[in-house]
Amino acid sequence: MTYVDGFVLAVPADKKEVYRMHAAEAAPLFMEFGAIRMVECWGDDVPDGKLTDFRGAVKAQDGEVVVFSWIEYPSKEVRDAANQKIMADPRMQAMGEQMPFDGKRMIFGGFAPILDV
Repeated sequence: MTYVDGFVLAVPADKKEVYRMHAAEAAPLFMEFGAIRMVECWGDDVPDGKLTDFRGAVKAQDGEVVVFSWIEYPSKEVRDAANQKIMADPRMQAMGEQMPFDGKRMIFGGFAPILDV
């Protein structure tokens, strides 16, 4: 089975197209280093929870939309190697300086799939 990096972040609603372009620019780098799929999802039906929710997880502010995304790799080993290359790549470093969201509020993690139908 594949390995998945998952992300949740808050993006100003008026920066939707800027974010989409940023993600589209980053996608070829992830693919170059081994990703097999990258998906970006703009929040459309993200309800407030009673105890916790997506908005609270990223401390979304008024006027921000929650983005849920993931990157799939063929294996954890490929993902680990890709992350090292991506973080050292000057193209990614330049893009990191121009992120259209507050990266400090992004949550992320690596996940081993247990069901894929």
